[in-house]
Amino acid sequence: MRKIAAIGAGFFGITVVWSVYNAYVPLLLARFVDSAALRGAVMGLDNLLALLLIPLVGAWSDRVDGPLGRRLPFVVVGMPVAALAFALLPFSATAFWTLIATDIVFLVAMTVLRAPVIALMPDHVAPERRSTANGMINLMGGVGGLVAFFALAPLYDLGPWLPFAVAGALLLVAVVVLGRAADRHPAFVAEGSGTEDAAPLAALVRDVRRLLRDPDARGARWALVAIFLYFIGFAGVEAQFTTYAVGALGVSGGLAGVLLGAFSLAFVAASLPAGLLGTRLGKARVMGLGLAALPVLFLTLAVVRSVPLTAAVLVLAGAAWALVNVQAYPLVADLGGRDRIGFFTGLYYLFSMGAAVLAPALAGAAMDAFGLSALFPVAAAGMLAGAVALARARRLGVDSARA
Repeated sequence: MRKIAAIGAGFFGITVVWSVYNAYVPLLLARFVDSAALRGAVMGLDNLLALLLIPLVGAWSDRVDGPLGRRLPFVVVGMPVAALAFALLPFSATAFWTLIATDIVFLVAMTVLRAPVIALMPDHVAPERRSTANGMINLMGGVGGLVAFFALAPLYDLGPWLPFAVAGALLLVAVVVLGRAADRHPAFVAEGSGTEDAAPLAALVRDVRRLLRDPDARGARWALVAIFLYFIGFAGVEAQFTTYAVGALGVSGGLAGVLLGAFSLAFVAASLPAGLLGTRLGKARVMGLGLAALPVLFLTLAVVRSVPLTAAVLVLAGAAWALVNVQAYPLVADLGGRDRIGFFTGLYYLFSMGAAVLAPALAGAAMDAFGLSALFPVAAAGMLAGAVALARARRLGVDSARA
């Protein structure tokens, strides 16, 4: 578990950066774009690049085999570039197109490193222990969210560039810790599969065809659909909450970030217990519990106007989200066996980030049409739809790999 916690430093760095990104890039965009829907569309288009490339990078990382192993070559290249580009984002906001250009560089670098960083966990851990291990990984990520929202968010009011610069520096530290902790040839990687002759793109196409055509993969397909649907709910709130909080609750940008920190605080506290619960009861079953609670909590946020009450509901939502998110990636990674963990990691991000492409614009359009609080009914609908799809996946036996 100490090794997994050290590997989780990569997820810590990624979460710090993405938390700052989702909280404050919409406010940078607001300098040039008035409509919440258009800002959401730009945030969604940012994710489109990652949507297209992450499955390819994940499958490619299954086939690399060198002195640094499979995943680390992508990490040591992507993390420094991502850290520098991220620190430069607020300085590039002198014009819309310079902001977008810097953002694209940042996103390409994050795309290169994200799937390999996440795939390191199942490379090191047996399938029956992955929920617990992912609880530890998400605990590290949750701590990253706390750092972003409680330590870095208040810096935004002192200078918009400060949270970006500090987050970029933390990402650089994370790559050093991760590189020292990870085994070059972990125990749960199939021997020799990294030297397979097929090119990465051809292998990706082959594996996608197998997933689409194999009758035994129906449960996997429904699980991926469920991830897409409930991430519609989560990604919309993640991208548009600061806009809602500033406009509807009347708080500053810094305090809006601190409110999101209440969500992250509960997520951190619940991550390891959620992982243990998933190991004991089954991943999909525990995910279903979280998906049952989140629509109720989001609908409550739509009618609450008190800042303390909003924070309290966000705490409950963060704990419920831990029940869902801690289990989801191990559930998908188990489908890949030893030789296709990177491929299924890519699929996990394909479906979750596909939702992130659509959700900000969808939520923003609802906010433009019906008011800022319309953000939360949209999120609740996504969670409910995801719960239905997950129930179908459970009936098809997707949760059979458990302790």
